[in-house]
Amino acid sequence: MTDNNLILLTFLVYFGLMLLVGLFAWRRTLSSSDYFLGGRSLGPWSAALSAGASDMSGWLLLGLPGYAFAAGLEAFWLAAGLLGGTWLNWLIVSRRLRTYSALADDALTLPEFLANRFEDRKGLLQPVSAIFILIFFLFYTSSGLVAGGKLFESVFGIDYHWAVIIGMVSVISYTLYGGFLAVCWTDLIQGLLMAAALLVVPVAALEASGGADTVFQELQRINPELLSVLTTVEGETLSVITVLSLLGWGLGYFGQPHIMARFKAIQSEGQLVLARRIAVSWTGICMLGALLVGLAGAVYTQRTGISLDDPEAIFMLMVNTLFHPVIAGILLAAILAAIMSTADSQLLVCSTAFAEDFYRDIFRRNAPQEEVLLVGRIAVVGIAVIATWLALNPDHSVLGMVSYAWAGFGAAFGPVLILSLYWRRMNGIGALAGIVAGGLTVVWWKQQQGGWYDLYEIIPGIIAATLAVMVFSYLGRRPSKTMETLFDKVNGRVEQLSHYDDEEPSVS
Repeated sequence: MTDNNLILLTFLVYFGLMLLVGLFAWRRTLSSSDYFLGGRSLGPWSAALSAGASDMSGWLLLGLPGYAFAAGLEAFWLAAGLLGGTWLNWLIVSRRLRTYSALADDALTLPEFLANRFEDRKGLLQPVSAIFILIFFLFYTSSGLVAGGKLFESVFGIDYHWAVIIGMVSVISYTLYGGFLAVCWTDLIQGLLMAAALLVVPVAALEASGGADTVFQELQRINPELLSVLTTVEGETLSVITVLSLLGWGLGYFGQPHIMARFKAIQSEGQLVLARRIAVSWTGICMLGALLVGLAGAVYTQRTGISLDDPEAIFMLMVNTLFHPVIAGILLAAILAAIMSTADSQLLVCSTAFAEDFYRDIFRRNAPQEEVLLVGRIAVVGIAVIATWLALNPDHSVLGMVSYAWAGFGAAFGPVLILSLYWRRMNGIGALAGIVAGGLTVVWWKQQQGGWYDLYEIIPGIIAATLAVMVFSYLGRRPSKTMETLFDKVNGRVEQLSHYDDEEPSVS
């Protein structure tokens, strides 16, 4: 068999396994709660790795190594921001959101939680939240399809446009039927595969480049600025704007609906401590591995004389040249895993927003479970088709598309969610103002250029959203007695649980 055929066979085996998982999950999916939130039945390993795998996407194996390959240890600031954001998100959001969402009429989606939390009788919070989710997730899902297109084009020589379509069909096939359980169970497998790839490939890359000491000596010879966290590769000192922008990526975690879904779906609050440790460890390992792939790849391409037009292809290049085709197929499947684990989560969140927060909330409040499930599955296909259309431009950068969507979610929902969990005085008009201000600031800031406008748009977006929440909450009515009572109940329960982190009480 040719190398490509062996790699293709490995891909097919991997994809067949994902379909089997989807089929098994389909048998367990009996209601919209099962389809959209897995019946709140996730264990700590599946919750942690599913959150991590759905968060990282193809950019972890393409964008971040490519950044390190081109810019050296400047990429450290991005990795540090994301690792810090992961830890803080699990620490300050996960337990309160799990408890609050269950007590707030068992809210399945983030828009539904906000509507229940603030007794939104005007019915504005859910549809407005859903609009921003649909807009930004279209770009996020498209970034995964761009990564898939680059993967299939690079490995098999398939035309980029057909490669994107193949990637889209792959993701739809098991998300459509299995829903949340299929997404989380496949994410568990995919997260382990991604971590394994980012352990194996850096070791092989360092060996092929002469060992760790040689790699750093060669990097010093090629360009000493590659080893500096304070300068660009051109030797200029990193600006405050650049450092803040890179660290600012960590702020995006607090507003990602697909990550919040994992917090809400874990079986009990007591499992969140173990899940946090697993998630942070996994993220740290993956970040370190991705940086090493990029740095070792810079030395390897210099020593072998290989020319690389697209830095985001460095991981694929190293795998193709250093490993037997069967092993290469498994490692390249890790890229497919990263792409699928994020795209499936995004499609599911989009379909949930459409079915629960648009269709059921506005048009058919009494729609039966079967009808909502059908609408959700139709939405998966429709959203995937639009995202595919956006991804058909091969010049799009995976990291660039992710950064825009990441900022949109972080600014629109991050401040609103954190304040809703910790601030008793917050009200519904404040939440609505925060979502709109954060989302629109990101869109507007992205169009500007020069000076402080080069600051990553998530930071001004978060500032605008926070101010809007506080100003409009104080201008509006005080929360009702029932809202304050529920807040106090959640606060008391969380404080009680903090003394019993090793136990696993359930929400009644």
